[in-house]
Amino acid sequence: MTRVYNFSAGPAVLPEPVLERAREDMLDWNGTGMSVMEMSHRGKAFVSIANQAEQDLRDLLQIPANYKVLFLQGGATGQFAAIPMNLLRGKTRVDYVNTGAWSKKAIAEAKKYADVNVVATAADSHFTTIPAFDGWQRGSDAAYLHYTPNETIGGVEFHWIPESGDVPLVADMSSNILSGPLDVSRFGLIYAGAQKNIGPAGLTLVIVRDDLLGGAMASTPSIFDYQVQAEAESMSNTPPTYAWYLAGLVFQWLKEIGGLKVMDEINRRKAEKLYKAIDNSAFYTNPVDVAARSRMNVPFTLADPELDGLFLKEAEQAGLTTLKGHRSVGGMRASIYNAMPEAGVDALVEFMVDFEQRKA
Repeated sequence: MTRVYNFSAGPAVLPEPVLERAREDMLDWNGTGMSVMEMSHRGKAFVSIANQAEQDLRDLLQIPANYKVLFLQGGATGQFAAIPMNLLRGKTRVDYVNTGAWSKKAIAEAKKYADVNVVATAADSHFTTIPAFDGWQRGSDAAYLHYTPNETIGGVEFHWIPESGDVPLVADMSSNILSGPLDVSRFGLIYAGAQKNIGPAGLTLVIVRDDLLGGAMASTPSIFDYQVQAEAESMSNTPPTYAWYLAGLVFQWLKEIGGLKVMDEINRRKAEKLYKAIDNSAFYTNPVDVAARSRMNVPFTLADPELDGLFLKEAEQAGLTTLKGHRSVGGMRASIYNAMPEAGVDALVEFMVDFEQRKA
């Protein structure tokens, strides 16, 4: 079996040690004689898996005791609606920052429930930068301030945390959670779809401060009520048990390699190598402002778009897959999440240099 280097934006590559461990456990987890996916979510075996996963996540992110950790279904897109349902708490206005495709989707959903004030937008730069904080037009009566720290499609990432004062700060960290250390105490709520840096699709993490629980709109479905889920320890309904188990293995893997400080160093090194290859070339271009470049998603274009198809074909033959850029941006996109080994980035850079020498 030959594994490729998978640069997919999501569902994305998983760490090989995690997949190997899951293979070992597939038919018999820990002597139970059954697979994790066959277990009752309320049985002692799975409850032990769930508790260990939460504790490992708390250790990695140093999550304060006054925050609940929820393991939910529905994807981050489901949270676009759940957040205003839970956090309006009698207010009618919310603040959102628009830095790209996922920000826009979150804004559109929030408009069904609240008066959305877009405090800043990067539309004028075609979403290739982040609006300067001193120009944000925030409302004094906002229920919360929402932003997307990393935009997977445009390849734009915040390398700073906005100041929100007494207004709860909400962040969609689907594509950069666990990529480095994080001060969770700066946030009211963090949410993240699992399929990029956490595990397989089907699981969504919500990390929410205790004081933001219990104020859901009366019309909120119970399954979207954070208080209900917190009281049920994320088991108000049958949770995505196997995805939860795999996420737990990813958390263990992160701890084994040295934690988020080490992961941050690896991610910075990978990104620097790829951006250096692009910047040192007259053949490849990255459109994003240098100060806002993502460590997780690196879009780039070729000098001659007519060569895009050949680039992708030859890359595939070289074991470098899923490099086609999003249809709204074009070109290429290399997603280099935590589980992408440094050797994968090295192989991509080597291929890019060779392709340019042959085709420029």
